[in-house]
Amino acid sequence: MTAEHGPDGERTGYLVVDAETSAVLRRRDSRHRFRSASLVKPLIALDHLLRRGEPTEADRALLEPMLRASDDDAAGELWDRGGREAIIHRMVAEIGLADTEPPRDPDMWGYAVFTAADVVLTYRHLRAAGAPGAYVLDELRRFTTFAADGFDQSFGIPSVERVPEAVKQGWSGFGPGPNEPAPAEPASARRKVPDDRVDLDRPAMHTTGLVRRGGGVLIVALCTVQPAGTDWETAANRLTELTAGLLD
Repeated sequence: MTAEHGPDGERTGYLVVDAETSAVLRRRDSRHRFRSASLVKPLIALDHLLRRGEPTEADRALLEPMLRASDDDAAGELWDRGGREAIIHRMVAEIGLADTEPPRDPDMWGYAVFTAADVVLTYRHLRAAGAPGAYVLDELRRFTTFAADGFDQSFGIPSVERVPEAVKQGWSGFGPGPNEPAPAEPASARRKVPDDRVDLDRPAMHTTGLVRRGGGVLIVALCTVQPAGTDWETAANRLTELTAGLLD
């Protein structure tokens, strides 16, 4: 299956851009809106650094696991400290994001609205943002194979590129990770604020980052919603297949 002929129920949006020339190499529905899942974490980090300056040891204790291992507890702490949806509003203004919006439910940072196009803009900004941007990218370069929740986050870009320049993955709707306890109540009983801007029901999985090609750097953003009931391994394999096609 190619990016154009995926399984029924799959929705993809992607953009691949030459970081130096801004030439668009691959694009499909790059402004289709998805729930961000953990793709919002670099924005949380950048906002914190721009407001607070050089990170303290206490800051690094939250920023590093959030960016390297996609730690949700660290993200939640920084999200609260930064004023929740105020973070999104500040970053939209700072970067010039066109489609990004805060979540309808301010408790749910992973339900922020993102597009592949805005992810690319975010990476472009990080590369030009001096020390704060360099710090975020350096931590994304040090991503761990397994996320804090125990999911293997080496799908997509890390599986296709031996040494990517930076990686940030996102996923939502696959249940608790191997390191997390099972929820006390069924997922269907948890509070969820309806959002007609994005699909909050089907599993979402994204792979984004910077890769080297021909002496230059490409910015890659691939966002997907997978068919209902898709399991982790199937989705991860599909993201890797799609990524290989984009970088072929």
